[in-house]
Amino acid sequence: MLWPIIACLAAAAGIALHFWWRARCRSEVESALRKLNQSREERAQASLQARVRQEALFDSMVEGVLVLDETGRIQLANRAVSRLFSLVGEAQGKTLLEVLRLHEMEHVVQYLSREKQLVGYELNLPGPPERSIEINAAAIENEGCRFGTVLVFHDTSRLKQLERTREEFVANVSHELRTPLSLIKGYAETLLDGALDQPEVARKFVSTIDRNAERLKLLIEDLLTISELESGRIKLALQPAALDPIIGKVLADHQSVAEAKAVELKTESSGILVSADPGRIEQVLGNLVNNAIKYGHRQGWVTVRARDIGNGFAEIAVEDNGPGIPGEAIERIFERFYRLDKARSREQGGTGLGLSIAKHIVQSHGGKLWAVSQPGRGATFYFTLPAQRLS
Repeated sequence: MLWPIIACLAAAAGIALHFWWRARCRSEVESALRKLNQSREERAQASLQARVRQEALFDSMVEGVLVLDETGRIQLANRAVSRLFSLVGEAQGKTLLEVLRLHEMEHVVQYLSREKQLVGYELNLPGPPERSIEINAAAIENEGCRFGTVLVFHDTSRLKQLERTREEFVANVSHELRTPLSLIKGYAETLLDGALDQPEVARKFVSTIDRNAERLKLLIEDLLTISELESGRIKLALQPAALDPIIGKVLADHQSVAEAKAVELKTESSGILVSADPGRIEQVLGNLVNNAIKYGHRQGWVTVRARDIGNGFAEIAVEDNGPGIPGEAIERIFERFYRLDKARSREQGGTGLGLSIAKHIVQSHGGKLWAVSQPGRGATFYFTLPAQRLS
């Protein structure tokens, strides 16, 4: 009787052990599966985060970046590329020519199909405005097998413009310096060759030398001023300043010049206070009033007025009834050395830097300077300054 009982107990124990072991294995398998799924999720999350970081990095770049696969189709295009070429729609999966639609890119595509690297290729885009793009590219390879190509596009339009501006500036300065220097040297040589013995001729020649030396001095002073303004080295002595006394002083300083051309100078009392450097504002107003008299009609008029335009700014206007400014020149008149009538400007004097200096001074105050004109109907120059509120 004992053995059957023992056998039953052993069988029951074996069955219990089997189910226990099976449950334990299932638990371990489920735990392993959970860990595997968790690991997969972590890897997927890490991959997603890496992809997001990569896309954010590409999209934050100033340079345009395109990644092509081995067949030459676009796999990745960042936002800078879309901005540079004004792309519309999805670029992925298309060729360069399909997306950019520029015949000049055929040379790039053909070159990259043969070579591993492209450096400094210049692509000119039609305007307006015209732009210049520099293209650099490199093949993506592994053990001699080509997997694709990376292209980087850099907009060099601003650099080209700065280089042209620099070249024009150097050429203009050279010309402006050469003219008075040539006159000074020529008259000085004439004096040394015997004209000193002729008092009337000598006085005339010395007067010419003095006048051109003064012209050189003014040019150098203006060049230094504009250099300091552009570099931010000039510190403005900002203070509450009443515009009426400044306007009155400028008009008084130009009264004799105006009378010589029978030009009437007018102003209107405003009672406006601004936060400004009075000396620099005199310089701006003096330049504008002087130009209005110089290039205006004989027996004409020049009016200076000021008003509060709200938003914390005051507006000053210098208006004349002269010949006006052509539309194509209205923006260029603020460029250094730009002259509407070169022969007349040089005859009447001036360095060609006055409006450029005035614009920089106004901008240094946080304002802006602009002109409005119609040919034959005079011109009005406006500039704004921060208004000073009465407490």
